[in-house]
Amino acid sequence: MTPSTATSTTVLPVAPDDLVRAVRGVWADVLDADPASIPPDASFLGLGGDSVLAVRMAAVVRKRLGVSLALSDVRVEHTAVHLAALLHERGTAGSGAPRRLDLDIERRADPDAPFPLLPLQQGYFVGQQDAWELSYRSAHHYVDIGLEDIDGEEIAEALQDALERLAEHQSVLRARVLPDGRQRILPLDDPDAMPRLLVTDLGAAGEEEIATTLAAIRQEMSTEGPDPAAGCGLDMRLTLLPGQRARLHSSTSLLIIDGWSSGVFYRDLFALVSDYNAVLAPLEVDFGDYVTSLRDLPDTEQWRQDRDWWWERLDAFPLPPALPLVADPADVRPTLMGTRQAVLDAERWAELRAHCAEHGVTPSAAMFAVFSAAVARACGHRRFLLNTLQLNRLPLHPDVPRLVGAFSSTMLMPVELPQTPVFADLAVSAQQSMGDALAHHLITGVEVSRELGRRRGTRRPVAPVVFQSTLGVDAALGSEVPHEAGPLGRIDLLSHHQQLRTPQVALEVRLFELRGKLVVVFSLVEELFAAEEVDRMFQDVVSTVESLVDKEGWSAPVELPAELDAPQADFEAVGGRLSVPSAQDAPGEEPGAPRGDLELAITADWTELLGCEVNDRAADFFTLGGDSLLAVRMLGALARKGVGKVTPRRFLERPTVAGLAAAVREAGAPKAS
Repeated sequence: MTPSTATSTTVLPVAPDDLVRAVRGVWADVLDADPASIPPDASFLGLGGDSVLAVRMAAVVRKRLGVSLALSDVRVEHTAVHLAALLHERGTAGSGAPRRLDLDIERRADPDAPFPLLPLQQGYFVGQQDAWELSYRSAHHYVDIGLEDIDGEEIAEALQDALERLAEHQSVLRARVLPDGRQRILPLDDPDAMPRLLVTDLGAAGEEEIATTLAAIRQEMSTEGPDPAAGCGLDMRLTLLPGQRARLHSSTSLLIIDGWSSGVFYRDLFALVSDYNAVLAPLEVDFGDYVTSLRDLPDTEQWRQDRDWWWERLDAFPLPPALPLVADPADVRPTLMGTRQAVLDAERWAELRAHCAEHGVTPSAAMFAVFSAAVARACGHRRFLLNTLQLNRLPLHPDVPRLVGAFSSTMLMPVELPQTPVFADLAVSAQQSMGDALAHHLITGVEVSRELGRRRGTRRPVAPVVFQSTLGVDAALGSEVPHEAGPLGRIDLLSHHQQLRTPQVALEVRLFELRGKLVVVFSLVEELFAAEEVDRMFQDVVSTVESLVDKEGWSAPVELPAELDAPQADFEAVGGRLSVPSAQDAPGEEPGAPRGDLELAITADWTELLGCEVNDRAADFFTLGGDSLLAVRMLGALARKGVGKVTPRRFLERPTVAGLAAAVREAGAPKAS
């Protein structure tokens, strides 16, 4: 994680005092502070802001000052003076008309028409096709929470009514994913449009029956998650229990709801449950409008600059951490991800956050440093590639922060730790590196991963170890989930059970806040790791987090391995280390002109699909520019034409013209001459 000071050395014109005051006013609203307490020379980070709050701040700037800011314009280390200077440079409030945006959001002419999937949605969709290793039938998050003092007479009706009103308000709750990898919104009058609540009444049941039934519900909803390709992307259930208690079960497809959206969803839902007459503030745009507007993003100069920034660095990217495995990821067929969870109480978490502010880092950056160090100790080397999940909402419209949808994207983070640092130095370096990467966020991690896979000649996941932080979402949304919600009674978020299934992920750490407490969760494919290794690594993370509650923990030396990179022999051991081969050449393909009608038909299809001439039977689909979504689309088209049905996993073994033709023949299709 190498520091960069490029953004801080940019010389900007001095902004008028009234513009500086306007920025301070925006910050005061976003940070819930008195404008007089916002010094013009204090950084957004130092005042309690973070990258999540910056999304909301950028939306407020656009609404109030009439200027669109890229997230790279609102880096958390900037001061109000610096941000005002940026606005002034672009011709804003009081100094001329606002600069025309490079990208505007527009309402779709036909709200019923299909629209594309965003890159991470594509990854989840492909991951549900049994294509890549570590795939699942559904990519989803399951959680159930406790309810106390419920109104047993009204709770079910109130919750169903709220679900329907929310699905009318947030159209993505009516989304369906089509076989060709696009999505559409069902109209309100479609009989399948609305989510349906399923109620189980255990009000008169004994403890044994309750325990058995709850376990069965959790197992079913965890392993058979909702799939918007087959039905509603939300599965919500209510289990009524004795003593005016209940459990609220919710399973949400990652194809329609991300971490930020989960907060929006529950706040809106509980507001509607609490009051039959509640009316949510209208939305001028929806998720489909946002996605459709991004079609012009590759035509912007900013997108091309971000692409070049990533592409220039790719060849120097390290491999994933060489974590010890007990099985090859290609051989396992997981149905659930294992979970490890720990909680840091509110008082100690507040102290840790205060130390973050003192050192000029966000809590997320500090936690990334914690995880990086733990990974290094677990794998025995200090340079590796991690994946991060980002709440990447472009501030194209003031309503964007209030929308439910799958906006998130991934971001690849090369990590290179020094051998003998103190923790504060690791955290500061993480802050700078993450800030630099986020400043080039118009290219998503999925797109970067595809290009990296092409260059390395591999179809395996290039970054299967993931860091995810939604710390700060409550502050960005302006409130936390309420403690009470009418007929639902008291909402006990701390009494929760959860399960995550994310395709192409071997291990993921998630950090979020509940009722002021920090929650640290490991989600992992248990079949890949020795349990004691995972337990040791998780305890390493938890112990380091706890050590940072004390000021001395920040100045303590961090013990790290002497090795910078894993020995090459470790990567060559099949199934022994979590790694990505440097090459995976398709075996046994003899180059040359297509042979027979079947290979000729495939080359013709590929030429049309990929937009380039294909005349070599050994040509690789992905080297030619294909990606996972196009592969699924292409195989589906072959099946519909009656040419033959080939599974994505089989195609990946030999993704060439000759290889696909052989797979079609093996599948029993009519043989061509």
